[in-house]
Amino acid sequence: MDKIVVTGANGQLGNELRAIEQAGLYGGRYEFVFTDVAELDITDREAVLRFVEAERPQWIINAAAYTAVDRAESDSEKALLLNATAVRNLVKAAEAVGAGFVQVSTDYVFDGRMPADRHALTEEEPVGPQSVYGRTKLRGEEYALAYPKSLVVRTAWLYSAYGNNFVKTMLRLGAERSELNVVADQWGTPTYAADLAAALMRMVSVCDAHPERTGELFGLYHYTNDGITTWCEFAQEIMRLGERSCVVRPIASSEYPAAASRPAWSVLSKRKISDAFDVELPDWRDSLARCIRVL
Repeated sequence: MDKIVVTGANGQLGNELRAIEQAGLYGGRYEFVFTDVAELDITDREAVLRFVEAERPQWIINAAAYTAVDRAESDSEKALLLNATAVRNLVKAAEAVGAGFVQVSTDYVFDGRMPADRHALTEEEPVGPQSVYGRTKLRGEEYALAYPKSLVVRTAWLYSAYGNNFVKTMLRLGAERSELNVVADQWGTPTYAADLAAALMRMVSVCDAHPERTGELFGLYHYTNDGITTWCEFAQEIMRLGERSCVVRPIASSEYPAAASRPAWSVLSKRKISDAFDVELPDWRDSLARCIRVL
């Protein structure tokens, strides 16, 4: 069996990768080694190298990140350490054993401005992060892409049945309040972490099945669920599916000030990943319904 080391195993994506292992979807093909900070401090270069050389995996999937977007504005050193330095450490270790490397990135690497024609953002669009979080994630991308055996996947609006996220917060507030205000001028696509985990494993398995194509397959991709919505509409659908009577009212971003700038446009094109790997792209409403059934 090929071995896959997963970092950030206690987070949303890490837990969904655990669920894939527990379901036996790749049983007999991959052995997973799940790590979080208790097992491996990915900010410690020497510790990472020792761990990876001992395990000798065929793949490393980095599901760890500093994702507290507002807090990062005043905690930039830690954000840089987790989102960039740690990536460099993992890439160097992957290179030492010849492993493939998977890095998850974000829509925040773009400037967030809405295009006049509202087109979905491709991997070739110019970047221009407007927050510490976005800048540190972009640095991590750069470290990963400098290694020719990397898959970098940008995603957006991630949620799951695990950890803290928008869906779970809305369900809780929907049970506590009669109405909520949610911004209606930021556009994007929610992404169920279970679908992202499935897409990453699809990418890994296709690369392994077609070693003659890896030169063209490695690189930068986008993955979210399908469709376009706003945070307000997303919240309204959460209330409907979660059978909450809470009324969600639309407000402008200017009415909800935050430390970090939020993208007005986070709609990512998935054409490249679909063409290269034939990944499934469920509609965001269908995936949300599946997650709420799990919850």
